[in-house]
Amino acid sequence: MAWKNPWYNPSLAHHTPDGFRNSAPVGHQPGDLERWRRERKAAGLPKPPAAGYEAFIAQWWQPFEFNDLPEDGAWWLGHAAVLLRINGRYLLTDPVLSSRASPVSWHGPLRKTPSPVLVENLPELDALLISHNHYDHLDDATVRQLLRRFPRLTVFVPLGLAAWFRRRGAINIIELDWWQCVIFQGMAVTAVPAQHWSMRTLWDRNRSLWCGWVIEGEQRRFWFSGDTGYTPELLTIAQRLGKIDAAAIPVGAYAPRWFMSPHHMDPQSAVALWQQLGEPRAFPIHWGVFELADESLDAPVRELNEALGSVASLNNNFSVMKIGQYISL
Repeated sequence: MAWKNPWYNPSLAHHTPDGFRNSAPVGHQPGDLERWRRERKAAGLPKPPAAGYEAFIAQWWQPFEFNDLPEDGAWWLGHAAVLLRINGRYLLTDPVLSSRASPVSWHGPLRKTPSPVLVENLPELDALLISHNHYDHLDDATVRQLLRRFPRLTVFVPLGLAAWFRRRGAINIIELDWWQCVIFQGMAVTAVPAQHWSMRTLWDRNRSLWCGWVIEGEQRRFWFSGDTGYTPELLTIAQRLGKIDAAAIPVGAYAPRWFMSPHHMDPQSAVALWQQLGEPRAFPIHWGVFELADESLDAPVRELNEALGSVASLNNNFSVMKIGQYISL
C-alpha cells in the first residue's frame, strides 16, 4: 500500500499527499546527478585546501572551551552544529560529531576537520533542534549519545521526524510545521521555511519536512537557517516574526552552482541575504568539515571574505568563526 502523508493539508503549498515540497518549484532535470558525478570525477574534484588539510585545520579549528557567561552567545561546532546560549538556556542545532556523515562507518563523506568537542564535555542541554534528516545534519550516533547523557532532552523537529527520535528513546519531542510556534522555557521557538529537501533512505524522499528555526529570547531573535538555497521566501521570516538580531547562515556545498544552487546558498547569496535582513550579527555555517560538493574546504570562507569586502557598508557584523570558537550575540 502506497504511503500517504498523514499531515497533508491541501491549503498549504508545501504539502503534498505523498510528502512535502518547496514553496516554489525548484529541483533538477533527469540526468543532472549523473552529469555532475561525471564532471566531478573527470576534474578530480574537490581539490584540497590551497595550503593542505593540516594548514587548514591549524587556521580554522580550535578545541571547544566552555565558559558559563550570562550573555547570549554561540559556539560553532563545525558544519551546521551550533551550541546556543539564549536566556541562560543551552540549545544545540544539527549536531554531527561522528567521523562520517553516513549511515555506515566505513563509507561516505569523511570529516576533514576533527570535532572540537565530545558529547561528555557539553554543558547541560535544554533543547536539541534538527532542521532535516540528511546525514550531515541528523547523525544517529551523536543523537544516541546525547539522549544517553540527557535522557529528558527536549527535541524540536520538523514534521515527520518524531517517530525516528522515539525509536531512539527520546521522551520529549516537539514536532512542528512551518510557522508553528511553541513557548519553551520562556523562549518562542518557531519552525520557519527553508528551500531544501529530505531523504534518509531510498524509500523516504521528502516524507519528512525541512526547516530553519527562530528562537526568540528576552533580548534578541536568533535565526538558524538550517540547510537552504537562496529564495525570497526567507525574507518573509523577518516580515512575519520581526527583525532578526542574529543568524547562522550557510555558505558551503555550492559548487557547481548549476547543480547545487536550488538547495545550497553560496557565499555571495549569503551576503546578499544578510544585507536584505538589515545586516544583523551573523556567522557562516555549513563549511569546513565535509567535502559534499566540488569546492575545496577553504573556498567558502575565501569567497565570503571577498563578497563582504565588496559591499559598501563598513559593518563587520558578519563574522567568520573558527570551528569550536565562541561569539557573543
